[in-house]
Amino acid sequence: MGYSTHDVPVRGGSLRVGRWQGDGPVERVVLAVHGITATHVSWQLVGDAVAPGTVILAPDLRGRGRSGSLPGPSGMTQHATDCVAVLQELADGRCDLAVGHSMGGFVVATLAGEHPETVGRVLLVDGGVPFPVPEGVDMAALMKAGLGPAVERLTVDFASHEEYQAFWRQHPAFADEWNDAVAAYVDYDLGSGPPYRSTVSGELIGQDYPQMFVGGETDRAWRTLTAEAVFLRAPRGLMNEPTGLYPAAMLDAWAAGHPNFSWREVSGVNHYTITLGGGAGVITDAIAELLTGPPTR
Repeated sequence: MGYSTHDVPVRGGSLRVGRWQGDGPVERVVLAVHGITATHVSWQLVGDAVAPGTVILAPDLRGRGRSGSLPGPSGMTQHATDCVAVLQELADGRCDLAVGHSMGGFVVATLAGEHPETVGRVLLVDGGVPFPVPEGVDMAALMKAGLGPAVERLTVDFASHEEYQAFWRQHPAFADEWNDAVAAYVDYDLGSGPPYRSTVSGELIGQDYPQMFVGGETDRAWRTLTAEAVFLRAPRGLMNEPTGLYPAAMLDAWAAGHPNFSWREVSGVNHYTITLGGGAGVITDAIAELLTGPPTR
């Protein structure tokens, strides 16, 4: 098993891609897409468990990580286009399974809807089903309130990596779940310094956020999404609150209107630790399950 990084040409520059490859010849390709203010390092626990014959390709999305300098405009359609470039450059133009966490779920759903030839199956990790638009709410204010410290950090300078880790250690999602994977994820997020600042582009975040709601690009893509889609729900939210992002009733309603969609709950995790904590093993098992199902080619 090995890990490497690659730069893929896209509009405006290069997209950084992490690659985890299992032992033996590559037989299956998994595309893994991170959340709205994250990077590909959020997949490291899943990547480190990559099965023999499988390769996991995980980009830093436009405006994040080592792709942080890529210009807008952004949005789910643009991210999907960038993912097509990744698959064309590093695979045969197609993945057997596209996995997306949080906003990454919206990206892979858009990819599967707009470019169905590129995706076999879809695994949505606490993201990808459009949210209803609250009446009379400013979207920028909603984003700030919903994402909390994840957005607040984007305009803050930090004197050291240790100070940045201390900032994240106070986050309710990690208060009892700090581990080496979280520390590596936090370290990777910083640009050069001192002072240090997150590599995530607040401007592009603001362009992406509205597309995750009903009427956005992903909502439209679902109309043509025919691939099997499995959703893993975190019962706790972004701030480790006992109410997750997705009420069970909302997912039941979505399943009723989309026969290719099903969902299951991952116990004991919040929106972050579903990938960076105990939920990673469940994701790994779900990947194995979906890769061994009936052929999609």
